[in-house]
Amino acid sequence: MAIRLYKPTSPARRFMSVLTYEEITTNKPEKSLLEYKKKNAGRNKQGKITVRHQGGGNKVKYRVIDFKRDKINIPAKVATIEYDPNRSAFIALLNYADGEKRYILAPLDLKVGDTIIASETADIKPGNTLPIGSIPVGTLIHNVEIKAGRGGQMVRSAGMSAQLMAKEGEYAQVRLPSGEVRKIPMNAKATIGIVGNSDHENVRIGKAGRTRHMGIRPSVRGVVMNPCDHPHGGGEGKSPVGMPAPVTPWGKVALGLKTRKHKKYSNKMIVKRAGK
Repeated sequence: MAIRLYKPTSPARRFMSVLTYEEITTNKPEKSLLEYKKKNAGRNKQGKITVRHQGGGNKVKYRVIDFKRDKINIPAKVATIEYDPNRSAFIALLNYADGEKRYILAPLDLKVGDTIIASETADIKPGNTLPIGSIPVGTLIHNVEIKAGRGGQMVRSAGMSAQLMAKEGEYAQVRLPSGEVRKIPMNAKATIGIVGNSDHENVRIGKAGRTRHMGIRPSVRGVVMNPCDHPHGGGEGKSPVGMPAPVTPWGKVALGLKTRKHKKYSNKMIVKRAGK
């Protein structure tokens, strides 16, 4: 996937870049796999904003993705590679031998016409899904289950992959993109390969309006507010934070504070933490 740069016809165009979408084969999604997606603009059921800086954006419909890959031993042919407005990765439409259609995350090098399958005895090639216990050590994987049958929850962003490091007893050790090494049950499934659209991280937004199209509203720094609006506000000229650490508008420490629960269930599954 290549990145297209624009001629600087305006200040915004000077720094903007977009994907060329060479891998995309159609711009019409499968209607039977579309669902209505409601926008809440960061508000809960009481109408109060619980997540700031959200709202607006283009209307989109949700594509139903098969993260479970539970059609076992039924081959499927790749019909199209499509853009999905709800995620950074591209998606692939599969036509199964029994007539059913499903979307999956499109791995790198998956092409229209390829045949893939979910099976314990499947070949080790991009798009095939196997239990962790059937995958050779050292293989790059994505869409990894945390518990068997729950569906892939980890490693689903564009260009991401995890690596199977070791197998021991009932668990395998998988190194995640963050560097964390985590124990995964042997019967949990994962998909072979790297998630496609690896150039996603290199795209430059270029202008404020483009983030508004994504449904992201402006954020304002606390130091430019009044004291009544933010703990960092007030003062003459440019004023420092004036406290031991930067805080949120509600006085909670914003940088460096560890928020992970001490007795979290999955702590015992972590072999090595990220960045250590």
